[in-house]
Amino acid sequence: MKPAESTGLARELGIWEVMLSGIGIILGAGIYALIGSAAALAGNGVWLSFGLSAIIATFTALSYAELSSMYPRAGAEYEYTAPALGQRIAFVVGWLIIFSGIVGASAVALGFAGYLGAILSVPAIPAAIVLIAVLCIILLYGIRESAIVASIFTLIEAGGLVLIIIAGLPYLGKVDYFEMPMGVSGLFSATALVFFAYMGFEEMVKFSEETRSPEKTVPKALLLALVICTLLDILVSISAVSVLGWEALSGSVAPFSDVARLAWGENGSLVLSVIALFATSNTVLLMMFASSRISYGMAKAGSLPRFLSRVHPQSHTPWIAIFTVGLGSMVFLFFGNIAFVANIANFTLFVTFLVVNAAAIILRYREPDLPRPFRSPGHVGRLPVFPVLGIVSSIFLLTQIEPEVAAIGVLLTVAGFLVAFLLAWRAEEFRVA
Repeated sequence: MKPAESTGLARELGIWEVMLSGIGIILGAGIYALIGSAAALAGNGVWLSFGLSAIIATFTALSYAELSSMYPRAGAEYEYTAPALGQRIAFVVGWLIIFSGIVGASAVALGFAGYLGAILSVPAIPAAIVLIAVLCIILLYGIRESAIVASIFTLIEAGGLVLIIIAGLPYLGKVDYFEMPMGVSGLFSATALVFFAYMGFEEMVKFSEETRSPEKTVPKALLLALVICTLLDILVSISAVSVLGWEALSGSVAPFSDVARLAWGENGSLVLSVIALFATSNTVLLMMFASSRISYGMAKAGSLPRFLSRVHPQSHTPWIAIFTVGLGSMVFLFFGNIAFVANIANFTLFVTFLVVNAAAIILRYREPDLPRPFRSPGHVGRLPVFPVLGIVSSIFLLTQIEPEVAAIGVLLTVAGFLVAFLLAWRAEEFRVA
């Protein structure tokens, strides 16, 4: 038998599985878990915050599509940044994207617990811990099995959103869709928060080493998933405020359950609560998948401890990385506040997106002849337009993060730099010895 460390990941995914998995991450990440918190900031204009976030996400999604076609590997952001900005910056970016998945999984697991609490009287944190543990077992079992579970859950959660849209049809026009109690500043704060709702398109590139023809398949699946999710998010948020109004929506721990209760009674509420459990658990599954894969990719490249690159000989999954990510997600559950935890994940994403867009620009100049099966459209000379817009929008969104969240994000970033320097120093010491 091959030693576990040399066993490769299995290439079993096509565009359908990758696209559905991406839709699954994006939909459950925000619209099910965060629409209530966003409505508290943007009022009935919450649909505008989803639209603005989608436009901003598209700038960076085009950079990801181009870079993933150039470097179709599980290390993703780490692989993209290293040739443009060097190993240490690449390490910090990889470090932050690992934490964005870990913290994001915690936030959505708390959303899962909120919906479960609408059905059963169970404490939130223990419920979220059990969910993470069960999903770790699924991830350990195999990529094909994980993708099948994710695809089924994605179809269920998309069906739930269609039901919310249908529930809102009789109520359309009942509210002022531009009523924003905190004005434009509240809209921008909600835009920064619900950017979490589009967290997932960047996770899709981690499927590269388990996808057939990844340099073409992943960019197409990424952009298709983003378009589908944007349409659903906007329609669903309009429907939800039409039924409940922003005040009731903002005070709900299970917002779609309450929408269904008003539209269809207790049975409708139960159905939507169950669907929401599938949606949120699907996102947790896929976020932990993505973080475990970049951990694996960085360890394989020698930037993280080698034991994280160990692959199980039967399931062909990076089992130590999966368990490490699961434990990390459980730790962040104890922050308790879903919006607070989501914004920590957002901070790490905004910093990462800033650097990834910069890498896309630098590589246009440094590696102009490197094959790009997908190329971000629009340029002035060699300067690509959308990565520039991605940098500007990432900086803008960072200014919308509350100071307490920014402080934790800065600490995570500084810790990443410290670990990068420590590992570089240990490697140099080893070479000298």
